[in-house]
Amino acid sequence: MLRKKECVAMLLAGGQGSRLYALTSNIAKPAVAFGAKYRIIDFPLSNCINSGIDTVGVLTQYQPLVLNEYVGNGQPWDLDRTFGGVHILSPYEAKKDTSWYKGTANAIYQNIRFMKMYDPEYVLILSGDHIYKMDYDKMLAAHKETKADCTIACMQVPMEEASRFGILNTNKDGSIYEFEEKPKKPKSNLASMGIYIFTAEKLFKYLELDEADRDSEKDFGKNVLPAMLKAGEKMFSYKFEGYWKDVGTITSLWEANMDLLGMVPNFELRDQNRVIHSRSPLALPAFVEGEVLNSIVATGGDIEGKVVNSVIGTNCVIEKGAEVNDCVLMGNITVKAGAKLNYAIIDEEVEIGENAIVGAPISEAVKVESKTSGIAVLGRGITVKKNGKVSAGEIVDKNV
Repeated sequence: MLRKKECVAMLLAGGQGSRLYALTSNIAKPAVAFGAKYRIIDFPLSNCINSGIDTVGVLTQYQPLVLNEYVGNGQPWDLDRTFGGVHILSPYEAKKDTSWYKGTANAIYQNIRFMKMYDPEYVLILSGDHIYKMDYDKMLAAHKETKADCTIACMQVPMEEASRFGILNTNKDGSIYEFEEKPKKPKSNLASMGIYIFTAEKLFKYLELDEADRDSEKDFGKNVLPAMLKAGEKMFSYKFEGYWKDVGTITSLWEANMDLLGMVPNFELRDQNRVIHSRSPLALPAFVEGEVLNSIVATGGDIEGKVVNSVIGTNCVIEKGAEVNDCVLMGNITVKAGAKLNYAIIDEEVEIGENAIVGAPISEAVKVESKTSGIAVLGRGITVKKNGKVSAGEIVDKNV
């Protein structure tokens, strides 16, 4: 008897993440650490299994080594299945038409055979760079109820920010009559979250039509969704009212980490009903002898200095006399005695030397004109030597 899956998820995780600068020089954006014990990809993977979706294709391309190793066989997310489970899908060589993924639609098109292997009725398309908790099963139920060909998750954003998103213009019943990709003058503030549910038959049809169009940019927002609307396909919006953050920039990544400290409504990672799973390393409990105020400190560290309003990842050492304020430390970081860290994001495997200064107090740093809104950024594996200095808003990917 041929087995099949009702819904298969396809997780786009191959983007370069260039707006995270030094943080994605050597790893894919979904592999970037978050919230002391997680990586960004933990959120969509956990959402899938919490929603009853146990077949996930993870599409990788840019710097996939760390991401591939992290996902592994999917065991931490209960995705190590004999039929289904998690699969890493990279571009591969074929007899003809072999190429890197050209865009979001082309990436999914190149993996049609994978999807068809499970003969799904529906396909869920996800992005790998968002922080949120969502029940995809409720969205799928809405998709079935409206008998839609495509359902797009969306949320209201401030009108002044709407031009940064794909915008849905809808009728009173939620049906979509127009989709505008990053319009200069948006007609509404209903923003696409980059989460789509397609009836599989329709998805395959429009991916094949898009691939045959030589003028297409091979993108869902720019090409596939407008084409479906133009053809009169039934498309509906699905409003999401929980916490959602696109962490594609230094500022948004810092803000999302700080949101953990502020107990933002609808953003509670300790909720045992919908756990966010991770492959966090086994470690001893953190040893805290110094002063820690309004901060998250993961296991395995040794905190003898002062930590205020910060997120401290696993196995971090902050020596006596060191101070860390308004920072995100991703893990395996040593901050030597006398060092001062302010308003910064520090990637993994970094050492900050004695009396070094990184960043500036947030009240001063936000006034600095920079790509990162004044947040100092240190890339993976670097060393700031004794008495070294990294200015507010500076992006560093080599030793100082």
